[in-house]
Amino acid sequence: MKKTVLIIGGLVLLFGIAGFFQFGPGMVERSMNQIDGEPLIEVSDEAKALHETLTIVDLHSDTLLWNRNLLNRADQGHMDLPRLEEGNVALQVFSSVTKTPKGQNYDANTADSDNITPLVIAQLQPTRTWNSLLERSLWHAEKLDRAAAKSDGELLKVASPEDLDRLLRERSSETPKPVGALLSIEGLQNLEGDLSNLDVLSEQGFRMASLTHFFDNDLAGSMHGIEKGGLTDKGRTAVRRMEALGMVVDIAHCSHACVADILAMATRPVVSSHGGVQATCQVNRNLTDDEIRGVAKTGGVVGIGYWDAAVCGTSPRDAAKAMKHVRDLVGIDYVALGSDYDGATTVRFDTSQLVQVTQALMDEGFTDDEIRAVMGGNALRVLRGGLGPILAPAEPVEPA
Repeated sequence: MKKTVLIIGGLVLLFGIAGFFQFGPGMVERSMNQIDGEPLIEVSDEAKALHETLTIVDLHSDTLLWNRNLLNRADQGHMDLPRLEEGNVALQVFSSVTKTPKGQNYDANTADSDNITPLVIAQLQPTRTWNSLLERSLWHAEKLDRAAAKSDGELLKVASPEDLDRLLRERSSETPKPVGALLSIEGLQNLEGDLSNLDVLSEQGFRMASLTHFFDNDLAGSMHGIEKGGLTDKGRTAVRRMEALGMVVDIAHCSHACVADILAMATRPVVSSHGGVQATCQVNRNLTDDEIRGVAKTGGVVGIGYWDAAVCGTSPRDAAKAMKHVRDLVGIDYVALGSDYDGATTVRFDTSQLVQVTQALMDEGFTDDEIRAVMGGNALRVLRGGLGPILAPAEPVEPA
């Protein structure tokens, strides 16, 4: 009898463990990447017709973090290939998230803990990713490459101006239209202290990166860190190397001191891939007017998100108001989309419903040409100009 009880107990434990690995990660994601269910705005036939003619670019999503098949429609999260196609998205930037702190908040976090490691293990990722942030990014690149290879041409990886031109050419002639995918990095803590890893990441197709995420690192201070300092000497070397490699510098999550330092030294367009503006939403991570002017001076763009902490609401009208402020401050050429879909955010609409943004911009008085610029034209200009390397690859020099 005792042996039978032990056997039954063991089986229950095994089934419990199996159930955790099968269903646990999905349950975690459903609790974090949500749609709030509030009413959408009414979309006119005029907005629908205009939307179908747009070339749409979104500068930031965290979809690769989650254990989902990008090619299949999911009943969770905000984005996958079918929904990108329904939303008429031409190019999606996919970010690699490698580490976030426990108790994550916008005010002050240390680098002493990590939420991502348990998720990596629960998702049964390769063991090489369990203790290496660099390997987590390389795994994300591998996931994207696999999805593109299995998509029958519907998902195209973009890593050069030539790739971008091919994407736009094929979208103009093929049905269904292919969707482009470009790799970025959310915080260069994945360099693991070694600047030569920028070259490793570049070789795998990463073409954009922010220096920090939710904590300070050896390159710079985070807006959500403890010290919130500017660029270190190592960080300045990293920025120079990124520009040389054709890796767009992203100031999202950087401290104000870090943003100032990057804008002062940038020689190529800088982006704020996802966030908001202080003028319409006073959250510490959002850009001040001076910072917006600084981004525009580099020829870059400000990507506006759709979640509450970016635009102080989840209505597409909240996002459109932030976009209007950037337009009115520095001009239409410096506004872009930066959804932060699947980034532990709650939004009103997923990527299949991006016509909501088109309608909201129309309602704010944007012209058709201005909407074309915001929804993708501006981002395409920056990416086409920023992706090509300007120096032959060389081993970066570590600062003393």
